[in-house]
Amino acid sequence: MTKPAENSIEKSPRSLDQALRPVSWAEYVGQEGIKENLRILLTAAKGRNHQPEHVLLYGPPGLGKTTLAHLIAKELGANLRSTSGPAIERVGDLASILTNLSPGDVLFIDEIHRLNRTIEEVLYPAMEAGVLDIVIGKGPAARTVQLELPPFTLIAATTRISMLSAPLRSRFSGGTFRLQYYTDQEIAEILRRSAKILNIIIDADSLMEISHRSRSTPRTANYLLKRARDFASVNEEKLDIKTVKKALALLEIDEGGLNQTDRDILTVIIEKFGGGPVGLKTIAAALSEEEATIEEVNEPYLMQNGLLERTPRGRTATKKAYEHLGADTTTAQSKLL
Repeated sequence: MTKPAENSIEKSPRSLDQALRPVSWAEYVGQEGIKENLRILLTAAKGRNHQPEHVLLYGPPGLGKTTLAHLIAKELGANLRSTSGPAIERVGDLASILTNLSPGDVLFIDEIHRLNRTIEEVLYPAMEAGVLDIVIGKGPAARTVQLELPPFTLIAATTRISMLSAPLRSRFSGGTFRLQYYTDQEIAEILRRSAKILNIIIDADSLMEISHRSRSTPRTANYLLKRARDFASVNEEKLDIKTVKKALALLEIDEGGLNQTDRDILTVIIEKFGGGPVGLKTIAAALSEEEATIEEVNEPYLMQNGLLERTPRGRTATKKAYEHLGADTTTAQSKLL
């Protein structure tokens, strides 16, 4: 059951997403090791009256990298300037951002792996020495001018840390931290807070059901909670576990958190190729799906849950995958004979 909202957070999706973001360290659930390391880094810097060193956050999407950047800025009492790798197309774009920073600002660059190497080389001295090297002119007449930058802290986030060059990674002297997936209990705690903000009345069993199907990711969990709320509201039903299950079934999210594409991948491997091994290109062709989508979006979760294995010869469905789909190993393999 949902209550009519009386505040402004329901008026736009943008403000709603911002409202669900934790605004204090106490509200940020999970990632305890990272929070403790950041607490020490920030406390020590403030005690010495120094600008904190640069920090790199990496891990799968939806785990809270952007939220951590906001909390760091709030802890420092600093302005947060946000941008992203794809938005910085030219050296001039980066120069404009850096020269417009105020002393003590926190600069957050999301998807930093999307920066090209030329822009990275301009970022090195800015991070290390606090200067911006600008080349004026071309050819033999070209000269370099150094502009001193105000003290700032760079918080960078990426889902593909391997795509960052070694020189850039080494300049995050404040630490490089990998965000971990959340437990069902942590997700349920996050959902309890979100339900309170959204004025949703929902029981603990229903929250745990959503948590179990959320792929261990807070962003996904909040998405499923909002869709379950919408389903209950439109159908004028009480938001209990029965309604939650019906809403998730409509979204084609099964008990293990798998969506239809996840199940299609396993079904193709089992029914058409006897459980594997089979190449990624072949699976993509059979599903009319892009290879990159399967490899980057679907496979990590399937492998994380022990449903899929990558071998030198290709992808193989595990025994757990057969059990999840209710498939018979002997029947699937006999199709290849």
